[in-house]
Amino acid sequence: MVKINPLADALKTISNAERCGKRQVLIRPSSGVIVKFLQVMQQHGYIDEFLRIEDHRAGKLLVKLLGRINKCRAISPRYDFKIKNSEKWVANILPSRQFGFLVLTTSYGILDHQEALKKQTGGKIIGFFY
Repeated sequence: MVKINPLADALKTISNAERCGKRQVLIRPSSGVIVKFLQVMQQHGYIDEFLRIEDHRAGKLLVKLLGRINKCRAISPRYDFKIKNSEKWVANILPSRQFGFLVLTTSYGILDHQEALKKQTGGKIIGFFY
């Protein structure tokens, strides 16, 4: 069976493992977008570290959890995030302005919404975590 949205499956797997109290989780298949998303989560201290396991297929990721994630989801369809509408998206998706991050795909790569605002760039929303 073909996976339609590997990013959504990976984030749901992380969220379920956090809810069960697991210390680590195995995500498969691996992709570049998932790795970049996890790097953003790691920069903000929501996950500890992750290891890419190459199995000569699609690959796997072993993620060590810290217990800080309340919710992480992919957003489909990937809505446009414009600088002038940024407050609207933050208010609609995140529980508070000081809490959580939207993850965007921009021309600068995959960034959180605060970095995108600093660089004065918009993009497409691919997910969020808090």
